Amino acid sequence: MKKYLLFDLDGTLTDPKVGITTCVQYALKSFGIEEPDLDKLEPFIGPPLTDSFMKFYGMSAEQAQKAVEKYRERFRDTGIFENRLYEGIPKMLAELNSRGMCLAVASSKPTVFVERILEHFHIDGYFKAVVGSELDGTRVNKDEVVEEALRQLFGDGPVEKDQVYMIGDRCFDVEGAKAQGIESVAVTYGYGSMEELKQAKADYIVRSVEELKKFLLRGSEEQPAGTPFQRIWRVLFPLLLFWMVRNLGQQAALTAFAAAGSVLRGGAFWFVREESGMLTGLTGNAGTVAAVIGFLAGAAVIWKTALRQLEITADDMRLLHLKQEPKGNFLLLGTLTVGSVMGLNLLMELSGFVRFSETYQAVSQDQYSAAPALGLAAYGLVTPIAEELLFRGVIYGRLRRMLKIRPAMLLSAVFFGMYHMNSVQGIYGFLMGCVIVYAYEYFGDFKAALAVHMIANLLAYSISYTPLAAAGLSGWPACVGFLALAAGSFWLLSRKRHI
Repeated sequence: MKKYLLFDLDGTLTDPKVGITTCVQYALKSFGIEEPDLDKLEPFIGPPLTDSFMKFYGMSAEQAQKAVEKYRERFRDTGIFENRLYEGIPKMLAELNSRGMCLAVASSKPTVFVERILEHFHIDGYFKAVVGSELDGTRVNKDEVVEEALRQLFGDGPVEKDQVYMIGDRCFDVEGAKAQGIESVAVTYGYGSMEELKQAKADYIVRSVEELKKFLLRGSEEQPAGTPFQRIWRVLFPLLLFWMVRNLGQQAALTAFAAAGSVLRGGAFWFVREESGMLTGLTGNAGTVAAVIGFLAGAAVIWKTALRQLEITADDMRLLHLKQEPKGNFLLLGTLTVGSVMGLNLLMELSGFVRFSETYQAVSQDQYSAAPALGLAAYGLVTPIAEELLFRGVIYGRLRRMLKIRPAMLLSAVFFGMYHMNSVQGIYGFLMGCVIVYAYEYFGDFKAALAVHMIANLLAYSISYTPLAAAGLSGWPACVGFLALAAGSFWLLSRKRHI
């Protein structure tokens, strides 16, 4: 959510088609040009009139200026009111004002006309600044209008460009925003086509007033109903339920394996026996399959809740990700993931930190004692799916509606770290949880978070079987190099989109 909003007038707040096109028709008639089809005059809505008369009717600068004067002859008292507000605009402006946002109008139309139109529709009180062009033909370019609007909003203080949106329906609005270094929100319900707005490289594109309101108000949603304890419980309950059912499922599977081993003979893949054939334990393969059963059971009990919350979160995120993501960003996410996994694993190994946790040693021994293919399938595929349904599907989705984005991201990573129940995996889980939730928020797609989690687990599991020293990938230089790769990738991504 940004605090400062600059609105274009024609095609964004009001539909001026009848007034503008009939006045253009009136001006053309004074030059002996008959244009009965008002639809053909729609391109005059938005850009400076002088430019349009020159572009569409081949007028000289002097002729275009005379045409503008003739246009205003009718527009001043008649055409100005042949206009209507788009449905939902007053309600949107009132709600934006009530949330403490600072609104301004930045139009290519002369300021005196803009002010009369706003007063006519009784929406002038919502705007702290109203900026248009001048009747003498100065300040007609949109970047000049935007610059003046920013000057009036911020005065002598620094302009907080990262807190400003320019909202309009034509490419000129987008170009004016870019010239002043602010983000643009283009609307397609006006007179600019989707193709025009995409070619202008609008930062965001929305299709209706309702969609625009939702976009501008995102992050300011009301808190979910209930007391603070009830809201916290909505986050903790799925975690506790998943953890309990996962452990019960895993224990039940281990018990079933042990019972089967007591009855069956052989089965060295699953059972550990004395020379006499007496069962003394289960192999890492049996333990891994039991873990998979536990994770599937945990995922099953939260499945419907996760899908429902994922739909809600996807709807919340959709407006932030209307444009197709550049392929290069996916490559950067991949290098961020690989750099983080390799760098953190080497850091913990080289620092000796892994030796301080007996719990981690036991967990690690269980996981890596399984056959490689079985371990990769279990911990590289099944586990990430189950955990992502819980931590990004349910927990982050609900935190995101209770808190601002950054605290929600951080707290979800904290929960992910604590869930691992030992210091080594806890710290690693927290840091990788930050990467995973960043991918989710950055790309607006649950599949991005799931892909990062899977790649991280597959890579971490694989390197335990790989002689890294032989490949020159061990030691502090490699550790620092991988962490630098991760940091560089994150920096490049953050420059392209601020979260």
